[in-house]
Amino acid sequence: MAHLYIAAPQKSSGKTTLSIGICRELSNRGLVVQPFKKGPDYIDPLWLSQAAGRACFNLDFQTMDGDEISAAFGREFTGADLGLIEGNVGLFDSTDLGGANSNAELAKQLRAPVILVINCDGLARGIAPLLLGYLAFDPDLDIAGVILNKVGGMRHGANLVRVVEHYTDLPVLGIVHRTAEIGISERHLGLMPINETEDADAWIEHIRERVAEQVDLDRLIEIAGRAPQPAVYTQPQRVVSGAGRVVRIGIARDAAFGFYYPDDLRALAAGGAELVPFSPIADAELPCVDALFLGGGFPEYRMAELEANRTMRQGIAESIADGLPVYAECGGLMYLCQGLSWNGTRRAMVGALKAEVQMHARAQGRGYVRLRETAAFPWPGGAGERTEIPAHEFHYSAIVDPDPTWRYAYEMLRGRGIDGAHDGIVQGNLLACYSHLRDVSGNRWTRRFLAHVRHCLGG
Repeated sequence: MAHLYIAAPQKSSGKTTLSIGICRELSNRGLVVQPFKKGPDYIDPLWLSQAAGRACFNLDFQTMDGDEISAAFGREFTGADLGLIEGNVGLFDSTDLGGANSNAELAKQLRAPVILVINCDGLARGIAPLLLGYLAFDPDLDIAGVILNKVGGMRHGANLVRVVEHYTDLPVLGIVHRTAEIGISERHLGLMPINETEDADAWIEHIRERVAEQVDLDRLIEIAGRAPQPAVYTQPQRVVSGAGRVVRIGIARDAAFGFYYPDDLRALAAGGAELVPFSPIADAELPCVDALFLGGGFPEYRMAELEANRTMRQGIAESIADGLPVYAECGGLMYLCQGLSWNGTRRAMVGALKAEVQMHARAQGRGYVRLRETAAFPWPGGAGERTEIPAHEFHYSAIVDPDPTWRYAYEMLRGRGIDGAHDGIVQGNLLACYSHLRDVSGNRWTRRFLAHVRHCLGG
């Protein structure tokens, strides 16, 4: 089970771009590459999935315990030749003083050799103490090589290599020169989502070409192959049996909506759901479905098109008023409000929730959250009305003047949510929140949602 971990001293070092290029080039060489992403990210996994031709899965200490992470790693690795785990933030970064939940801890748990990507813009001899510090900080961590990224030119690169080879034993596995050709446009939450990028595959090919020219892929494969067998748990993925009637769940998927965990969608299917994709931008009306799942995305970038699709907006509003079960997260919540305002422009949205949404220049809610269910939580199957749930939120929008009569599914123990104290607007059979859930052992939300849908259908 060859595998490696792509990490960096700090964010914005270029590890995602290089991981995309590595996945595509190794796939082109005939290897089956299984990508993973640390943390709750949606956007990077979309790019890694397309580059590898295999769905990328998240490994997240916030929502998964150590055994569940190892189990997921082993399960998703099945049938692959090489696993690539891309880190988030810096290698040792953690809010815990001891480094719990850091990339370094995940790499050690998975027994993955670490390839350190260094942003060399403006860096020269100073790379030596940086690398020496990282090597000494945690001797149990296997830092197996370094890729020099954003190098200014041949002379700059040669000097960096000379310094690294003189002061350390780390092999330099690549010198990637600074160029706009492999830059992917960024948004306030990271890279532009692949579902919004018509020429995504062309960008991936540009990146692959540069990585193939400037990174020693043979050495990377060799290092990955030296990785010890990880302590994985290979029990088969749970299958829900006797779940009840098959229900059709409409999934909003287009340039405005696309933030879904692949294992959550798989859990819905395993629970007896037929997933029916539709586009709030392009489709004139809803498909025939028993419920809707409106995930996250960037509806603000497509708000003119969303407004123009009047028949879709009216159809969703009428369906919600008629009692259609709906679950909406973040971008989906924004879409269900009356209007969305950004940069001085307002566009009409669905109007099922009588509120306005305003985009802001700074994040209104960002990072891990902890929720506690209230008595108003609408789905059956919890341990009780005070169940506590780990989740995450990433939004630059906020609801203007939340309705004081709204009922909420959650109290915010940590995080922003709707108003700093609550999240999860409950209105009829609609649950709409800023927080993103993950279907894991501590929160089988897909099972509960499907039970709610079947209850609404009378079965």
